[in-house]
Amino acid sequence: MGISEFLPEDWRDATLLGRVDFGDGPTPILVRGGRIEDVSKIAPTTSDLMNRFAPGETIPAGVDLGQLEDLDVRPVWADPQGAAAKLLAPVDLQCLKAAGVTFAVSTLERVIEERARGDAAEALKIRAQLADSMGGDLRAVDPGSEGAARLKLTLIKDGLWSQYLEVAIGPDAEIFTKGPTLSSMGWGDQVGVRSDSHWNNPEPEVVLLCDGQGQIRGASLGNDVNLRDFEGRSALLLSKAKDNNASCAIGPFFRLFDDGFSLNDVRSAEVTLKITGRDNFVLDGHSNMSLISRDPAVLAGQAFGKQHQYPDGFALFLGTMFAPIQDRDTPGQGFTHKIGDRVRVATPKLGVLENEVTTCDLAPPWTFGVSALIRNLAGRGLL
Repeated sequence: MGISEFLPEDWRDATLLGRVDFGDGPTPILVRGGRIEDVSKIAPTTSDLMNRFAPGETIPAGVDLGQLEDLDVRPVWADPQGAAAKLLAPVDLQCLKAAGVTFAVSTLERVIEERARGDAAEALKIRAQLADSMGGDLRAVDPGSEGAARLKLTLIKDGLWSQYLEVAIGPDAEIFTKGPTLSSMGWGDQVGVRSDSHWNNPEPEVVLLCDGQGQIRGASLGNDVNLRDFEGRSALLLSKAKDNNASCAIGPFFRLFDDGFSLNDVRSAEVTLKITGRDNFVLDGHSNMSLISRDPAVLAGQAFGKQHQYPDGFALFLGTMFAPIQDRDTPGQGFTHKIGDRVRVATPKLGVLENEVTTCDLAPPWTFGVSALIRNLAGRGLL
């Protein structure tokens, strides 16, 4: 299994930004023309690289490390011992932000979670009630519009209004902090769900990379793991549903905007999801970013501005277009993860992010934080 299987279909023409650990610590790399460049002497972090060079500005060549397809990195399920390197999440000092309920399908599932109070058995009945009351497709509603306001009144009258619908079709998007700086997992690593969660799922998403000026510089794939039972019990449990050990994955690389890739490619991306369990369970899904309720640039603009800045930049999850509801075990109980599930998120222009599910307590504890990064970079003469 080589890394080339997980790269964008036109990876030899793409500009890719990533991080690799060759055994001495995180090293920012740039891939151009299919070759790896160690750019740590130019900028010690991917955050610094994006802040040091403006959009469209040519980044000087780094130290050539050979062809990307020859990079010896291995996923956790393929005996990574002895591999020459480990592929890390392509962010370091950037803040990990996320936009919620930005697609109709995930919006309705959030409302269902809330009304079911975390009880998966109630989901089918509530889903039918919502469909009857709305009498149409939520995707046709323009957030913040007069039509959205009229729909709100109808749903209030029917007793079906929700705080999730407020951020889905109201003027203000839900933007929250997914996890601490440096806490995200990379391609081929484990992702975690809490061991005391009994109703959870992956949240495949496109992730924007923004610099310290709030400018969108590129995109990647992400898995914003969610605990439906925790958030369903109370929206105030969002942090426990979202911010847990190994509960965030980004990768394999950020594809930077250039002549061959732009925000319009993000807007039209067809994304697929495949979950394969050790119990022979298989779930397949596909969706398109064109179904998003707010434009990616609007979401980035609501995350950054005169009210809030991120000097080291930020990664912004754009919201999931998937809400797996296929029954896995008991009829009517829907989908939930099991240890060993392989989650594969893919789109042609960004490649494939694949991770294996474990529980947060069994995943390796997170020990490499900001102070450890600073010590490591200083020890290597990069600061």
